[in-house]
Amino acid sequence: MTMGHSKEEILSLMKEVEVVAVATSAGESLRLRMMHYAADEDLNICLATIKGDPKTVQLTNHPSISLLCHHPGANINESREVEITGKAVFVRDPKERERALAMTARRSPVVKYLTETGNGGMLDCIKVSPQIVKYRVFKEIVQGQPPTVIEFPENKRVVSDWQLVKMKLRNWETALRVPFLTASVVPVLLGGAIAWFAAGFLNWWLLLLTLVAGVSIHIGSNVINDYMDAKSGNDEVNREFVRPFSGGSRVIQLGLLTPLETLFMASLFFLISASIGFYLAWTRGPMVLLLGAIGLVSGVFYTGGFFNWAKRGIGELLVGLNFGVLMTLGAYYVQTQSFSWLPVIAAVPVSLLIAAVLYINEFPDYTADKHVGKNTLVVRLGRQRAVFLFAIIMAAVYLSIGIGAGTGVLPMTTLLGLLSLPLAIRAVLYARKHYDSSFDLVPANAMTVISHLATGLLLTLAFAWEVLSATGVIYIVVIGLAFGAFVLYMYRHIEKQKNIFLGLKQVVR
Repeated sequence: MTMGHSKEEILSLMKEVEVVAVATSAGESLRLRMMHYAADEDLNICLATIKGDPKTVQLTNHPSISLLCHHPGANINESREVEITGKAVFVRDPKERERALAMTARRSPVVKYLTETGNGGMLDCIKVSPQIVKYRVFKEIVQGQPPTVIEFPENKRVVSDWQLVKMKLRNWETALRVPFLTASVVPVLLGGAIAWFAAGFLNWWLLLLTLVAGVSIHIGSNVINDYMDAKSGNDEVNREFVRPFSGGSRVIQLGLLTPLETLFMASLFFLISASIGFYLAWTRGPMVLLLGAIGLVSGVFYTGGFFNWAKRGIGELLVGLNFGVLMTLGAYYVQTQSFSWLPVIAAVPVSLLIAAVLYINEFPDYTADKHVGKNTLVVRLGRQRAVFLFAIIMAAVYLSIGIGAGTGVLPMTTLLGLLSLPLAIRAVLYARKHYDSSFDLVPANAMTVISHLATGLLLTLAFAWEVLSATGVIYIVVIGLAFGAFVLYMYRHIEKQKNIFLGLKQVVR
């Protein structure tokens, strides 16, 4: 330890400077950003950031952190700086968290707004325990005097092997993008319900296997496309993405997984899907292999390889067919060992909606996709004209339900799917107004996802209702009410988040 200046001098400087440069580890590289902060008398640093922010993700996996507090002084000779190297931990204790947020709110307008409006739960509170603190004065350094160094050996921690394993598992979880796996769950459940309606029976074991296979091929497709986008440079130039709807999982960019690890992960899930596919083909019929092969080729080559469907402008069409008609028909075939037009027609709304989810999520990626030649439909049309096609797709969803039920091809109970129409309308209205603002477009992204989930489950519920009829009406009503409550909760959550961020825009303007 070298002591040329006192701890009080260091604290005095830190009281004068409101923001610090914060460096975090991102694999083999570093990420740097400016943040408001607060410091206590022991030189512990308090930081606050929105939950799910890349800083939070990085610090969860690489808690080593470095901060630089710089005061320019009256001239360069009077410039001073404090460098802190330490470990970041998340503050969980309610009282300690409240105190830390109150300290940070004195400097940060964002933290102040969120805590004063009762939305402090949106924040992650981070405490940096210093290991080494260095205090430098420029005129002293050029004269050959060493910096003042204070060491905190009690704050040095060794990360155990088990902690490393848990961190790696969390990284895998990030790459999975679990909330979006409903895209593969919904069509499989719908296909099973249609088979139950048409054949009068349902093999739950086969339905579970089909579900695991569908989700596995979905995960494999997501991860392999993260790999392809990173290799192509798409993610590196993407600055407008909005988590979690666009920009991929960014596990490679954040240093959470290496490209090789993502490739291994994608291969593992493709292998799981293929293994189940071969088993189902052996027990239920060879056509399972054909359907699985179509899904595999579509997923692997969505953003890369020989076909590169997204670059050719047909990625949205393939995603719609695969996560709608193909999976619904596949689940139906596994149960009945036959094909029918019923699951194909019933899956049209689901196909259109999942295509719409992908399509609206391409709006924030427009500039990056255009830069690397990823010619999605949004890139080809331009964002303003692309809104018109989005409205057409959403209208076609509910038109297909009405025509199907009206002509008798689908049971009248499938008109339940129309209950999600208000969500779709709101999504279109937001898209028309905010098509060129990725931040303000978020409600449209979220409502399109919920429209897909709501419509798919309502159609599934409709076919189950037809099977259970009067004997199971009580179960249908209970499930319907629970589902309706969930959709209402999600809608109100989106509206609340939107209002919070509108308030934040006013605060930082």
